[in-house]
This record gives sequence, C-alpha cells and structure tokens, in this order.
Amino acid sequence: MALRNIRIFGDNILRKKSRQIENIDDRVLTLLKDMADTLHNTENGAALAAPQVGILKRAIVIDMGQGIIYLINPEIVETEGKQKVVEGCLSIPNKWGKLIRPKKVKVKALNEKGQEFIITGEGDLAKCLCHEIDHLDGILFIDKVTEFIEE
Repeated sequence: MALRNIRIFGDNILRKKSRQIENIDDRVLTLLKDMADTLHNTENGAALAAPQVGILKRAIVIDMGQGIIYLINPEIVETEGKQKVVEGCLSIPNKWGKLIRPKKVKVKALNEKGQEFIITGEGDLAKCLCHEIDHLDGILFIDKVTEFIEE
C-alpha cells in the first residue's frame, strides 16, 4: 500500500462535497488501505476522510486503538445529547479549538465488503464520527469552534 499526502488548510478540495461511492471496486479498496496506512504513519491522528488525501469520495477510516474501522457512504441517522469537546485536525496542523458535538451518534455506513452496518459512538468516538463526516461535506472543525486554544 502507499502513503498519501494529507491536504492542508487552504487546499480547495477540503471545502468541496464528496460524492457517494457507487461501486466498491479495487480502486476504492486501495484508497481505504492507503488511507489506513497514511493514518497509521501520521502522529496524533485518530481518523482520516478521503478529501484529506485529495479524493472526493465518501470514505472514512478510523482507528482509535481498537482496530481500523472503514466507513463508506456514512450518514448520521441519530444524535443524542451534547458534549463540549476539544478538536484538532491533521489538515489543520497545530490548531486546536473547543466546540459542541453530539454526545452520542448513530451512523449508518457500508464496510469494505459492501455490507451495511450501524455504528454507535459515544464520547470521543461520537466526536470523531461527526468530525470526519463533516469533512465529506466540506466542513472543517474551525467552522464550528467556539473558542480557539492557544498553544
């Protein structure tokens, strides 16, 4: 697999809406594996969305320490509560901010085999799911920040 370059704030692709994946073929599987390799070879990252590596497809990889989760065409189907969180982003290096995210989310997606599944995330996983799905719609965490944190 290959490591992909992570696009940095200012790159127009980060503000574009990603397209649905119609067919999970070898190109999509290669993209997912490359995204996972890129994530694992980047410091301080828990997840990566396809636009962050320059591909406008609705694909996300997450690894928060329990193994890789692949999400194709993810959509939030339910939210519950609110939580104050601190976020950063691999595409916006050295920038951190406070914002409000749902405390719990339910997301419907396809896995790498094309099987539909539901993932329920609470706390940090809920934050991560929302952050990455925002990327697919050209939304960055800085758009939702209530207060930036100075280093």
